[in-house]
Amino acid sequence: MQELDKVQINFDNSGLWVLNIALAVVMFGVALGITIDDFKRLLKQPKLLFIGVLSQFILMPLLTFLLILLIKPQPSIALGMMMVAACPGGNISNFMTHLAKGNTALSVSLSAFATFLAMFMTPFNFQFYGNLYAPTAEILKTVAIEPLELVKVVLLILGLPLTLGMLLRRQNERFALKLSKLLKPLSIAVFVGIVIIAFSNNIDVFNNYIHHVLLIGIGHNILALFLGFMVAKLFGLSYNNQKTLAIETGIQNSGLGLLLIFTFFNGLGGMAILAAFWGIWHIISGLTLAFYWSFKAKKA
Repeated sequence: MQELDKVQINFDNSGLWVLNIALAVVMFGVALGITIDDFKRLLKQPKLLFIGVLSQFILMPLLTFLLILLIKPQPSIALGMMMVAACPGGNISNFMTHLAKGNTALSVSLSAFATFLAMFMTPFNFQFYGNLYAPTAEILKTVAIEPLELVKVVLLILGLPLTLGMLLRRQNERFALKLSKLLKPLSIAVFVGIVIIAFSNNIDVFNNYIHHVLLIGIGHNILALFLGFMVAKLFGLSYNNQKTLAIETGIQNSGLGLLLIFTFFNGLGGMAILAAFWGIWHIISGLTLAFYWSFKAKKA
């Protein structure tokens, strides 16, 4: 096993609790903007639902696996790539889609459905591809994750806030919308805060090993954005929907990925650094792409 696969990012229990609470609050804020109608809207458009699920939960993990076979990164980095690819869309994708002049209603509906589906698909994809690739399977053997334990953590972080947020929205829509407006802008700050907390005591490790994931993280993210766009285009969706699916596929909930990495892998070096870098980079790439599309739409 190579050097980076032996590095651990130290993260004490209090820090892990902060990470849990922060992510739960962020997901609760996202859920406040979701209604049953968002699910119904997608169910009435089975083609869009199929394409969204295909791009995010089938093709994205598969593309990641093929990329790993091609470039053969260090096993812990490969496992980090698999973790990010298995996560649902990021919680700022709706804002980016709106900025890009995409289909915001579709973005909200896909985010809602992806969050629900991720409770089961995230553990499945991670375990399936992690065990399919021999070097990462060796790491999984040493960690010995209980699949049901992984599902339980994902349910608590995604399922519980989703249920509570939607219930509050149904009981008191006016208050829920006000609270949602307050919580949504905090999502980027919360993630940046999570990364700072995670690496504040490990800055030397981050500086020494960031170059191992720099090009991999950037390339992986660009491929994910391109994948979403091309899948939508190949299925004949409108340009606005192509932009939407690109953002939904390329903006992943790496905060969830980090939580799972610290919970089950004790902050395994390559995994943690890859997920943290992805989380910072996808904000940069997503906003850059959204501003470009916004400028292009205004010019047109």
